[in-house]
Amino acid sequence: MPEKNRRGRSGRSKKSAAGELTARDEAQLLMEAQEELNLAWQAAAGLEAEEFGVAPAERRPAPPKEAPAPRSVKKAAEPKPSKKGADAKTKKASAAKNDAGAKRQKAEKLRIIPLGGLLEVGKNITLYEYGDDIIVVDCGSTFPDEDMLGIELVVPDMSYLVQNKKKVRAVFITHGHEDHIGSLPYLLREFNPPIYATPFARGLIEGKLEESGQLSSAKLATIHPGDVVTAGAFLVEAINVNHSMPDAVAYAINTPLGVVIHTGDFKIDSTPVGGGMIDLAKFGEYGKHGVLALLSDSTNAERTGYTMSERTVGETFDNLFRGCSQRIIVTTFASNMHRIQQVIEAAAKVGRKVAITGRSMEKTLALAVKLGYVEIPRDTIIDISQIKGVAKNKLVILTTGSQGETLSALYRMAFGNHRQVEIGPGDRIIMSASQIPGNETSITTVINQLMMRGAEVIYERLYALHVSGHACQEELKLILGLTKPTYFMPVHGEFKHLRAHAGLAERMGIPKKNIFLSENGRILEITATGAKLSGTIQAGQLLYDGSSAEDVGNVVLRDRKTLAEDGIVVVTLTLDREGALVCGPEVTTRGFVYNKESEDMLGKLTSLAADAVYAGRSSKGDWSAIKQAVKGKLSDYIYKQSRKRPMILTVILEADIALSNL
Repeated sequence: MPEKNRRGRSGRSKKSAAGELTARDEAQLLMEAQEELNLAWQAAAGLEAEEFGVAPAERRPAPPKEAPAPRSVKKAAEPKPSKKGADAKTKKASAAKNDAGAKRQKAEKLRIIPLGGLLEVGKNITLYEYGDDIIVVDCGSTFPDEDMLGIELVVPDMSYLVQNKKKVRAVFITHGHEDHIGSLPYLLREFNPPIYATPFARGLIEGKLEESGQLSSAKLATIHPGDVVTAGAFLVEAINVNHSMPDAVAYAINTPLGVVIHTGDFKIDSTPVGGGMIDLAKFGEYGKHGVLALLSDSTNAERTGYTMSERTVGETFDNLFRGCSQRIIVTTFASNMHRIQQVIEAAAKVGRKVAITGRSMEKTLALAVKLGYVEIPRDTIIDISQIKGVAKNKLVILTTGSQGETLSALYRMAFGNHRQVEIGPGDRIIMSASQIPGNETSITTVINQLMMRGAEVIYERLYALHVSGHACQEELKLILGLTKPTYFMPVHGEFKHLRAHAGLAERMGIPKKNIFLSENGRILEITATGAKLSGTIQAGQLLYDGSSAEDVGNVVLRDRKTLAEDGIVVVTLTLDREGALVCGPEVTTRGFVYNKESEDMLGKLTSLAADAVYAGRSSKGDWSAIKQAVKGKLSDYIYKQSRKRPMILTVILEADIALSNL
């Protein structure tokens, strides 16, 4: 649990070991001044009275003004020690001073370390480290690439966090999308830090942890925009932002060296469907007092202009619903409650009932209704099992499957496997979601299947059916202009996105030397005198397959890729105890060549395997030598003949064992 009213270390003492006032350099004086301001701010906010150290917005004063830039300071004269025991006292005082100096030097570095979210889209997680304190912002996962065969989830390598778990004071979540919360169950397997999230994000996290059996032991706390949390050396304030999900926030992270703004995913929506407009005034307030560094969402940094308001999609729904005589089926992201709210409102306007299908959408909508983020007109929602009793022109079905997921409700409809919904010529299907890179093929397959069944399919390229939840260039420039950071590091995006965002920052007047294009595991180190990229820590990705609790690893993934591309050759040998052939070899293949049409090649492989057995008999009973000889001979021959490298598996049976099993 984060500490409250955390007192300074021994370096805050005003007197030396000898009891006299000692000289201090400017950096120490500045650090003390900042700590005093922080403590005063905490006391004024009444943090000590709140569970988990959360101060409500109404009790929080304005953020403190940053300490002035360092100036040269004249050192006070050192006191003269008495003659008696002078040498001993001098040595003792010097040792104490050096030790305190070393601790201060270690603490006076703010280290910002992304473990995910850079040079990629997804898997967002960033560490902030100051002295013996670490906080984490977001803990996300991502979906596997096409070549990650059998992999269902990719999470960041959090080894550094596990190694330093005693330093971790808290995890702060910006919002509830999987790329920001998906790795929390894997983190909680290792240790159990406090987790701060807004109400909707917390509800999604609770559902996730309930499935993994970790909810009862998790330390969850709710945070609202304007609340302030103290976590070790950090003072963290939540700031309201707009996104494609309710309750998204940015964080202002107050450190002894200054304030860092971490935006999370955001856009500027002046007419949001739910919640208030992004708190631009708060960003400007921090900018007025001085922002040390800004870490900002780069997803749409290549797009000019502004991101359209979510309400424009609602207008499109109104137009598509009005006068339509067909049954309407709408698919969108299960977490986009703003979009779902507008579908329900559009249906109610024309007197249609709404049925929901898709487990993830049903659960998320139930949470949103419970928390008051979605309002449903009376008698609008019906159960999916009741749709046969409703006329097609009086029905809207909301479904999952906007990305062509093979287990989704829309996919099952497209291929005729849905229990309640059968697609036909009387259906209008609206796909209200953008295509996530990598999903284009599966989405196109679903669209084609739906059209082949006679349905009318309307998708984003034809109508304004989707708007992004991420800021475009003019919005990014506005945040840069409001915060006026000394240092800037673009985050959340591939390299092209980060570079485009860096270019915007440079055009906004931030010196190029103060803009840092980083990568996962790279340390951004900030001190009172400057900032630099300094060293790396272990960072990568862990691959999980189904319900497996262990990382699949690259070796397994490589084997799966080999099997998928080149197949497998199995050689079965029956040997006596001396290593002589008793039966076989027998060669079978799968995914390499069709046995009946490749008898010549299989005959050659059988002959080569027999030769390899005799060549590998030099060591009595050493089956590994024989296996290696067989693999070497067959591998060379197969590559020369086919330019493929299938997996070669040699199975050896001893004669007495083989005969006993006949």
